[in-house]
Amino acid sequence: MLFKKKKLEKRSYDKSTLKPVLKASICSQEKVAGFKEIKSGKFHEEMLIISPKDLKTFMDIFDLTEDQITKEW
Repeated sequence: MLFKKKKLEKRSYDKSTLKPVLKASICSQEKVAGFKEIKSGKFHEEMLIISPKDLKTFMDIFDLTEDQITKEW
C-alpha cells in the first residue's frame, strides 16, 4: 500500500532534569514545544506547533498529558 499511516516513534526524556514546555510568542502567536532544563532554564526545541494536531502528536511521542506541559510567553 502506498499511503500507510506512519507509526510514531516513542521517545523519552529525563524527568528529573527536564520539564515539558510550550513556548508561545505574544506577537506572532508562534508556538514551539520542547523541554526546559530545570536548573539552568535552557530551552531545547523539539517541534513547531501549528495546529492542535501537532500538539497531540508531541504529547503522543513523549507520553504526555496537557496537565504536564507548562505554557510560557
